[in-house]
Amino acid sequence: MFLGGQARWRQTSFGGSVKWRIGLAAPRATCPEVTVTMDSLSKLERSNRMRLIRPTDTRPELTVRHFVHKLGYRYRLHVASLPGRPDLVFSSRRKVIFVHGCFWHRHNHCALARLPKSRIDFWLPKLNGNKARDVENRRALTRLGWKSLVIWECELQDPMRVMFKTLMFLEE
Repeated sequence: MFLGGQARWRQTSFGGSVKWRIGLAAPRATCPEVTVTMDSLSKLERSNRMRLIRPTDTRPELTVRHFVHKLGYRYRLHVASLPGRPDLVFSSRRKVIFVHGCFWHRHNHCALARLPKSRIDFWLPKLNGNKARDVENRRALTRLGWKSLVIWECELQDPMRVMFKTLMFLEE
């Protein structure tokens, strides 16, 4: 509520973030506070960096494809007719494998699934939407009679465990 006088913006720095206070005629305790975090990259640099992120042929996906092929299984890639375009499709077995990045698909309790520091109002709905879409795609696959397995990016730190998990999934 503006009680008269001129509004003044005052910048204060605290813990790496920039805070702006509106100085009004009202007492300081009732002044609203807005936290603004600056991006360390320019718009062009951020755009170029985001352009490098590809939806297919990621390093985790290539790793899984490599060891599944070494195990002797053959598969199709990114079948568009299936919900969610699974990364690996084993048509004869009616099984699919999704290789998810922890950040983009919001892996629970994973350090790689941290939120960005800037533009939370943009990122949070986007990432939560990705997660909700993944759940719905897996449900749709189940309704169609397909079984699915999700391999997370962070699980690839222990490749033997992932190979065993994949082998058990494909042989069940």
